[in-house]
Amino acid sequence: MSVLISILITFVVIILILYLVNMLPIDGRAKQIVRVIVIIIGIISLLRYLAVF
Repeated sequence: MSVLISILITFVVIILILYLVNMLPIDGRAKQIVRVIVIIIGIISLLRYLAVF
């Protein structure tokens, strides 16, 4: 059950960070790079909770 809660919290944090990045006053190219980095880190974090890494 704690793994499920950890996955849910990670997912919510990723969505919140992506929302905050969207609010930053930077150009589109930089936003896209930051979004990709956040998504990659989020996927790695989720895979860690699923015991893949």
